[in-house]
Amino acid sequence: MVTDNDVQDIAALRTMMVRELRDQGAIQSEPVAAAFAAVPRHLFTPGESLQVAYGVDNAPIVKRGDDGLTLSSVSAPHLQATMLEAAEVKPGMRVCEVGSGGYNAALLAELVGGSGHVTSVDIDPDIVERASTFLNEAGYHRVDVVLADAEEGVPEAAPFDRIIVTAGSWDIPPAWIDQLTDDGRIVVPLRLKGTTRWIAFDRDSRGSLVSRGYGLCVFVPFQGAGSHTERNVTIDDGVVLRLDDEDLKIDVAAARRALHLPKIERWSGAVFDMPDEQMLFLLTNDPNMALLHADQQVIDQGLLSRPALRGVPVLIGSDSFAYRAARPNDDMSSGYESGVYAHGPSAEELAGRYVELLRRWASKYHRRGAASIEYLPKPAEPAAHSSAVIAKRHGTVVVTWP
Repeated sequence: MVTDNDVQDIAALRTMMVRELRDQGAIQSEPVAAAFAAVPRHLFTPGESLQVAYGVDNAPIVKRGDDGLTLSSVSAPHLQATMLEAAEVKPGMRVCEVGSGGYNAALLAELVGGSGHVTSVDIDPDIVERASTFLNEAGYHRVDVVLADAEEGVPEAAPFDRIIVTAGSWDIPPAWIDQLTDDGRIVVPLRLKGTTRWIAFDRDSRGSLVSRGYGLCVFVPFQGAGSHTERNVTIDDGVVLRLDDEDLKIDVAAARRALHLPKIERWSGAVFDMPDEQMLFLLTNDPNMALLHADQQVIDQGLLSRPALRGVPVLIGSDSFAYRAARPNDDMSSGYESGVYAHGPSAEELAGRYVELLRRWASKYHRRGAASIEYLPKPAEPAAHSSAVIAKRHGTVVVTWP
C-alpha cells in the first residue's frame, strides 16, 4: 500500500531525476522533461527501492537466462532521455518500440499524445506480459504490446514515423526500413567493431539511412533471427580479441609470444580526451584494429595495462600488437596525454602507426559527433572498401570523417 509519505517521496524523487537529467544534458526539451515528470517509473521496477527506480544511471535487471546473463532490463533514465531527444518524437506520430519494458513505451505515449500511437514489440512472452500489465496499471491503455520476432517489424501497425530500438542490434533488418515513413527516423543501438552506439538515422530519398547523431551505449543483445555471435579470439588465459571482421587474420601463437615480451611505450604529445569518440576513430581508420580485453588477473600480473580491462582498440600486426594508453600531462586541455603500449618484434613500427592516428584525431576530430555514419541496405554498395566500411548481413555501414 502506498502511503502519503510514499507519494511525497515519489514526487520529490521524480522531480530530482528530471533536474539531474537536465543538468547532465540528457534532457534538452520541454516535451521530454514533461514525459519523465509524468510517468511513474517505480511502477515498472517492482522489487526495487524508490531510490534505485529513480536513479538516473540505474538499469534494473528484469530477467536473466539460465546462464546468469541479462536477457532484459529497464534502461537507465539517462540513456532513455538521450535517445528520446535524438528521436525528436512529436504529437500525433506513430512509433514502434523494439524491445519492451513498459517504461519507455509510456514515455513515448506521453510524447505522441492522444492523437498518436505507440506499438511495442518483444520476442519474450514473459516480457510482453510484464510490459502490458505495468502499462495498464500506470494508465497507458492505448499502447499495443505485441509478441513477435522484431526482425520482421510489426507490418500490421506500419508505417511508423519513428522506430526506437532498445536492444543491442548487430544489423538493421530490411523490415525496419520498409516500415519507416519516407521522412522517418530510426534510433538504434548498433554494434560496430565490437562496441555499441545508439545512432539516430534519417531515411533519405535513396532508401539509405544517414546519421543525425550517435553516442556510446550498452544494451542487452538482440534475440531471435536478428541475433549475432561476435568473433572472439583467445590469445591467452584472460586475454581476448573481439572482432567484427571475419576476414582479419590473427596469428594466435605469434600474438601470445608478443604478449609475454616486454612492452614499449610511446607518447603522442596529443590530448587524451573523449575516449569513446577517439575509439570510434581508431576502429574505423585502420583495417587491422580490433578490441583487446583482459581480466583483472592479467592486469595484476603486469602482462597488460589497465586500459585493456574494459576493452581498448588494439592494432594487430603479424607478430606484434599495440594498444592505446594515457598518462597525466598538465600541458593537455584534459590533463592527459594519449600514447601507446606495444608488444612484439614489430612493436616500434606498430606504435608509430598508432601514434600518428592519435595525433590525427586530436588535430582534426577532437569533438563530439565528428563522424558521419551511413547505412546502405543491400544491394547498394559503398563507393570504396576500407576499414570504415563494415559489412553486415542486410547491408553495409560506412563511417566517414569529413
